[in-house]
Amino acid sequence: MVANRAAAFLEGAAGKPSGRHFRLGLAPKLTLAFIGLVALVLLVSAALSCWLGYRQAERQAVMIQQEKARDTVGQIEEFVSDIERQLGWTTPPGWDALPLEQRRYDFVRMLREVPAISEIAEIDGAGREQLKLSRTMPDAVASGADFAAAPRFVEAEAKGGWFSPVYFRHQSEPYMTIAVAHAGSHAGVTVAEVNLKFIWDLVNAIQIGHTGYAYVVDRRGRLIADPDSSLVLRGTDWSKKPQVAAALAALHGGAPALGSHVAETPDGAKVMTVYRPVPRLGWVVFVELPFGEAMAPVYASLYRMAGLLALGLLLAASLGTVLARRMVVPIRQLQDGADRLGSGERGAPIEIRTGDEIETLAQRFNQMAAKVREAYETLEAKVDARTEALQASEHIAREARHAAEQALADLRQAQDRLVETQKLAALGQLTAGIAHEIKNPLNFVNNFAELSTELVDELNAALSDKNPVLPEAARAEIAELTSTLSGNLVKIVEHGRRADSIVKNMLMHSRTGAGERRRADLNALVEESLNLAYHGARAENPDFNVTLRRDLDPAAGALELYPQELTRVLLNLFANGFYAVRERQRRERDKNYAPTVSVATRAHPDRVEIRVRDNGTGIPEAARARIFDPFFTTKPAGEGTGLGLSLSYDIIVKQHGGGFAVETEPGAFTEFIVSLPRAMATAVDAKGGTA
Repeated sequence: MVANRAAAFLEGAAGKPSGRHFRLGLAPKLTLAFIGLVALVLLVSAALSCWLGYRQAERQAVMIQQEKARDTVGQIEEFVSDIERQLGWTTPPGWDALPLEQRRYDFVRMLREVPAISEIAEIDGAGREQLKLSRTMPDAVASGADFAAAPRFVEAEAKGGWFSPVYFRHQSEPYMTIAVAHAGSHAGVTVAEVNLKFIWDLVNAIQIGHTGYAYVVDRRGRLIADPDSSLVLRGTDWSKKPQVAAALAALHGGAPALGSHVAETPDGAKVMTVYRPVPRLGWVVFVELPFGEAMAPVYASLYRMAGLLALGLLLAASLGTVLARRMVVPIRQLQDGADRLGSGERGAPIEIRTGDEIETLAQRFNQMAAKVREAYETLEAKVDARTEALQASEHIAREARHAAEQALADLRQAQDRLVETQKLAALGQLTAGIAHEIKNPLNFVNNFAELSTELVDELNAALSDKNPVLPEAARAEIAELTSTLSGNLVKIVEHGRRADSIVKNMLMHSRTGAGERRRADLNALVEESLNLAYHGARAENPDFNVTLRRDLDPAAGALELYPQELTRVLLNLFANGFYAVRERQRRERDKNYAPTVSVATRAHPDRVEIRVRDNGTGIPEAARARIFDPFFTTKPAGEGTGLGLSLSYDIIVKQHGGGFAVETEPGAFTEFIVSLPRAMATAVDAKGGTA
């Protein structure tokens, strides 16, 4: 009877499942929990990595396409401008008064030096053709053909120049007419028929990735140049294509000079398209790249992430199974021992060598089993002893159960700490990886922006020194463009440096090292940090003055801490105080206002306080709850990264086991209170830190 009751009790303590209800065992629960945690972390990491990779691949593809489109537009405009300069030989005053042979010689020389011109003609001030030379047709002298009402004459006389729509000769190659007015009132016009095969060659030479391509349309959406010349020869009208229609609408509506979006080709394939107009001609250059090729790095990243997820789940399942077996196998041994004891068997004692509470429970069980066996042997002779033994066994069982429950509670607490540690480690590694990936392209942006600024300066110098015959209008336009470009590059450098500062702070925020921990004089550390911060502020702004007040408690003494990390916290607090008083002085313009920053130390039995106070602008109520959040700042753009107080909070609270609080009144003061425990080493080590 006693054995049966003891066996039933131990079966309940061992968690033997009931036959009436299905219960999942402890080992599967631990394994599934471990697998779920690892899967969640990997999925979140994979999703974030894929999203960032997608954005980066999209930006990179658009940037390359914009560069190709810009270069193509520049070459087209240079081609047209060069022909206009060549035609300028015939526009000076009195040129039409030269002998016919001299004018004919000028036209012959122009046809020889400009292969793109297939035909050139002179129209006098009355709109009559006086001279025409052609590569394919007989020359005409004083033909008298009337062009007085033709756009080439009327528009050129009115505006100084005229560009005709693109047309095709004999369905072979594209042509365009360029007319330039002679100097003087009604002095005549020089007209050139220009072969635009150069545009075909230019578009065919553009390489964007492996399958990217470019094409050009006129202001009506008609195709001018395309890698498939048959489309051009058929006079293909692409004005109905979504990207072409959007570009023409933006061009006619005065929208920005370039744009990009995702569109579909006639066969349904998705492409990333970028366009840029040719303002003088009303043309639009399109550069398109298949979406699949642009997103190839993202797809590769997805495959890698899938492989890592599968590997992580496999490792998690293996490790979870091993850990669960190390816990469940001893418990099952106890369960089997209880079953044997309940059936009346007198087997060998249970041998468990786990070095924890389960081993203690097994020892208690063996003791109880020995006493039960002894009670069986003396059952008839010692009823009282048997009763006492039963009570003692029940007491031991209760203690064993309590020990098992305590062991399980300790295990769960350790598991929670392990999960939190893994989460923080994964987040830190992810942040550091992102920061490193951003820093490399960011350095390229900064370096090339500075290099481009120098190239613009060299361009200005070259234009002013080596092109004295450049027209004043062109010189002014080039100067304005280079000035605008220089300003944009300065802004790129400025914001690039701010982004670099944010990346450095992210790396600092995510690093795991904490420097050397040693015993240091707290007051000396505070005094040194205050002087260093003050001289740094003065070096940045020599006109800055502030009253410094020190109230250092000698009883603060020396503490076991990380001096380098605490110095970083103090420098950040002092810098914030200097900024706050400087901002209030700038806003109020009050001559009676005295900027003051004070620091005090206070010794307590169990801790030491550092109070940094300024009479600056204070912190608004809406921002007070978020000042310790990463990337949150109350400073204007460019003057803060929002990581200083977040990093300081981690150093004080998580690294030193202290406290960090703030008291403030908007427009009056702000006071930061840092609490450092005197027993910091013991507190940190108990939480798993390292000395």
